Amino acid sequence: MPSPDTLVAELRTRAKALGFDSFGIAPADARPDLPEKLQAALDAGWHGDMDWMADTATRRGSPTELWPEAKSVILLGINYGPESDPLALLDEPRLGAISVYARNRDYHEIIKGKLKELAGLLARRSGAQVKVFVDTAPLMEKPLAEAAGLGWQGKHTVLVSRDFGSWLFLGAILTSAALPGDKPHAQSCGSCTRCLDVCPTKAFPAPFQLDSRRCLAYLSVEHKGPIPLEFRAPMGNRIYGCDDCLAVCPWNKFASVSREAKLRARDDLERPALADLVQLDDAAFRALFAGSPVKRIGLHRFLRNVLIAVGNSADTGMVPLVEARLGSDDALVRGAAIWALRRLDPARAEVLALAYLPGEDNSDVASEWTVDIV
Repeated sequence: MPSPDTLVAELRTRAKALGFDSFGIAPADARPDLPEKLQAALDAGWHGDMDWMADTATRRGSPTELWPEAKSVILLGINYGPESDPLALLDEPRLGAISVYARNRDYHEIIKGKLKELAGLLARRSGAQVKVFVDTAPLMEKPLAEAAGLGWQGKHTVLVSRDFGSWLFLGAILTSAALPGDKPHAQSCGSCTRCLDVCPTKAFPAPFQLDSRRCLAYLSVEHKGPIPLEFRAPMGNRIYGCDDCLAVCPWNKFASVSREAKLRARDDLERPALADLVQLDDAAFRALFAGSPVKRIGLHRFLRNVLIAVGNSADTGMVPLVEARLGSDDALVRGAAIWALRRLDPARAEVLALAYLPGEDNSDVASEWTVDIV
């Protein structure tokens, strides 16, 4: 068995060859402050309807609670830096803005295979036990990555790297091997508040705190119900995720375009037309987003997002496409279509309300005809 330092050097070399851009190690018990911080966020309700965060709070707060045999955590990062400024697309309201991370292959699939290969090397060389994670277990990767020296959690709560800005996917290997740790990274945001100031829904109660209930990334991806009324206009043309707080970080000036081809934006997902997206049926949706993270929210939630973007577009030429969705068999889609129609053509919406409202037996959807719009 090689010495710990020799083993770590071998792992670093292999990680780079596998395509990882960052590598660091922290003791499994490096962040004893996490349980208290997590509980404070849960008590404040900032997790929204992500009940699984509360259900797994004990294990999520500490790697050793998740796996008592864990002694070290290896944190790996892959750069997914975009080729262009994602904020530029927000000025083109007839196009849909998909978050940078979801414009090609699902990063879980890409990273997990690489993690397994690296973990296998560790197990063979040391005889230690290993477990790999890519957002698939209650593990707080970002603060652990900070402890492992990959970067620091910015005021927007996302990991920031001196080399890659806000554009790092994280994966982790828990191991029973006691490996030499790296120096934790110092917090380096200074007095900058760009990420807090740019948020269209004011989702940050304070620096380093995020209220998911106000976050467009959460609302468009994790939230399963109707988008709360106050957040629909601020969504603009964001139809999956939100990159605003990441994109304005000054540390992005050191970032580079991802060298992983499967993480670079597909042409058809970089600037998709809302008029095309709003017409997708289930088969077309699955075909377009095959292999993409977008597929996991399903057609109905996706159409909810698209219809809100259409309502924000001011393009009355899409009114017929919106009207076609009023007959959807899904209440989530019908409700979003009503809101979009009332934004684009209030007079037409008033006429149609007389036809649809009397027979509408879903009170949530019925209220969409009469609730004040923003």
